[in-house]
Formats: sequence, structure tokens, C-alpha cells
Amino acid sequence: MVNQSTVEKNVLDSLLQSHPQYFTSILKNKEALKVQVIYTQINRDANNRPSFKDYAFNVDEANYFYPASTVKMPISLLALQKLNELNTKGLDRKSSMVTDSSYQDEQKVFTDPLAADASPGIEQYIKEIFLLSDNTAFNRLYEFLGQEYINTQLHNKGYKNAEILHRLSVPLTEKQNRHTNAVAFYNTSATIIYEQAAQYNKRIYSKRNTLLGKGYYKGGSLINEPFNFSKKNRFTLPELHKILRSVIFPESVAAKQRFNLTAADYDFLYKSMSTLPRESKAPVYDTADYWDAYVKFLLYGSEKGTLPNHIRIFNKVGDAYGFLTDVAYIVDFKTNTEFMLSATILCNSDGIFNDDDYDYEELGFPFMKNLGQVIYQYEVQRKRTHVPDLSKFKFNYNE
Repeated sequence: MVNQSTVEKNVLDSLLQSHPQYFTSILKNKEALKVQVIYTQINRDANNRPSFKDYAFNVDEANYFYPASTVKMPISLLALQKLNELNTKGLDRKSSMVTDSSYQDEQKVFTDPLAADASPGIEQYIKEIFLLSDNTAFNRLYEFLGQEYINTQLHNKGYKNAEILHRLSVPLTEKQNRHTNAVAFYNTSATIIYEQAAQYNKRIYSKRNTLLGKGYYKGGSLINEPFNFSKKNRFTLPELHKILRSVIFPESVAAKQRFNLTAADYDFLYKSMSTLPRESKAPVYDTADYWDAYVKFLLYGSEKGTLPNHIRIFNKVGDAYGFLTDVAYIVDFKTNTEFMLSATILCNSDGIFNDDDYDYEELGFPFMKNLGQVIYQYEVQRKRTHVPDLSKFKFNYNE
């Protein structure tokens, strides 16, 4: 058990240092591993209003990490926001969305085999994003929003370092990613509710020179020079942490940093973010392939088996190019514990990118699990003046 009197001044540093069996090598190699951690304590007043105290370890907004699938969280929020802004009669997140092919190598999408009725739509795509981090679902929302809207909105909300410049897992050029498909929404009578023309983003974003590692594979050949991330998506950990806070506690951030969401949107997001694959009705997943902690790195790492129902994690993970990231709000209804925790680490000991030889299992997942467990155990014993009322985050996952 941690002696709380020794960690009051710098909780996060002290907790890491007091567990050398987990973190000694991480602390010694924090720069090479590009480790960044943000831990937020949450305290409630007598009226259940939260206040926040942030602790950071090795956080540097200039220290690039590839955000991978964590970018799917702001994209999901913006998709719901855009629906609200369109304010079109009959159009909502359940409406069927058909994606046309408007430019070279774009995909036409008329159905979604994961949906109960095979009908693609904003709600279905967001569920797939948070349940299993589906890349196809992200790409469809990226196309609905358009590259210009995405980046303009994020910058206007104060997330100045954010740059979402490309789809995921499809080999398109910079110009192709600036083009986004025409889309149309239909009602249950197959009548068009709303049509959106194809879009092209002419805006120019920051010139970067982000070179990492010592080599990379291209076309099966090893290129002995650093891998260029300059045209890749970018987010800083503080921005992702703040975006999650803006969703979980919208009243706690400046109005301009919030997304234009309804009360129903928030409830939908909370439930989607915390549902486990075995609890999903549509889509339905094979639990042998997609276990409870499949996208819950903090606290559980790559642990298989059934997770306790009294702990819920509202989060978004990302893993690609050896970067492992998780941005999470964690609650325990049994002990009335809540906290926020975000972390990223580079698991690429050989410095070679695109070789599919990363240290996720040996380094990344154990780090995420141990970090989450250490913070969780500290939080469970941390004294609070007022017991939080967490009822707004409780859901019936059988519905």
C-alpha cells in the first residue's frame, strides 16, 4: 500500500518511482520511449460539482507521437455535432448514410454488414469505433465531415496542434485525402433527407519535419533512413485529454472547447465508450477474438477474460507504428472512485517502422496495465471530502 503522505506534492512522479518493479526501465528511458502520462484527480463538492487537479509525467507538446485511432474520438464528436448543425427535419444519427465515390480510389458504400439491418449510419459507425476501433467506420465519418471542417472546428475550439489529414489503413495520396466523398442520407422509406456534395480542402497546414527512427520498410525493402511522419495525423496528449474531459464533464471546460451535442448525444457516447464487445447487440462480435479488454489498455493491458461490471472505462485507444496510446475516464461504482488517465509510449526497440515488429506485448501492454492499476489502487484509498454521485455513468448494457 502506498503511503499517501509521500506523494502529495507530485503524485504521479512519486507513484511511478515507488513501483520500480514496473517502471524503472521506463523512467530511465523515458525520452527514447516517448512516454507521456497525464493523471487527473477529480474531487466533488457537496453539490457533486467536480474540480480537477492534473499531474503530468514527461509531457511535451513538441514531442510527436502518432495518435493512431485516438483521432476517432474527436471525429465521432464532430459527426454528432454536424448533424445538430444541419438541423434537417428527419435527419439524425440513425438515418441511413450512403457514401458515393467522387474521386480517384474512393469507395462507394451502400451497406454495413455489422449493422442489424445492414444499414450504414452515424450511430452505427460510432458504435463500431468505440467497440473495436473500426477503421472503416472512421473513414466514413471523415468523408461525411470533410478534411476542412474537421481541422477548422478543432482549431476553433482551441486544439491548435490537431491535424487530421488522412483516412486510416488505405494507401491514398495527400491530394486524395483532401478529397472527400459525396454522401446522402435516407429515411426508412428510402427517401433522401439530405445530400452533401463531394468536398475538397484547399487549406494548407503547418509545415513539419517529423523524422523518427533509423529505418522503415517500403514495398518489402528496408530503407535505412528515418521514417517521415510530417504528413501524418497529429494530436498532443494534453489536447486528447482535454477533449475527453469536454465530453465527460462538458461544463468544466470553456464553452468554445465544447462540442455542440445534446443530452441524448452525451448519453449515447457514454454508453458507446464503455460497452464491452460481449455486450454489443449490433454489431455482434465473436468474444473469442474480441475479449472484454480488447480496447481497454489502461488497467488491463492485453488481459483476456471477463472484466468486473462495477468498473467502467470511457476511453479511446490507438496503436500503430509501435505507438500505444489510451485516453480514459475510469470509474468504480463499488468504491465510488473516478479519475482520468492518459498515456502514450513507443514500443519500437529496433527503431524500424513498418516492419510489424513492435514491442506491444513485451513493453506497451504491461506498462498500460501497471500504470492503470497503480493509479487505480491509489485512487481507491485516496480520501475524499464528498462521495461522488456517479449515477449518470451507469447504463443498462442489455438494452
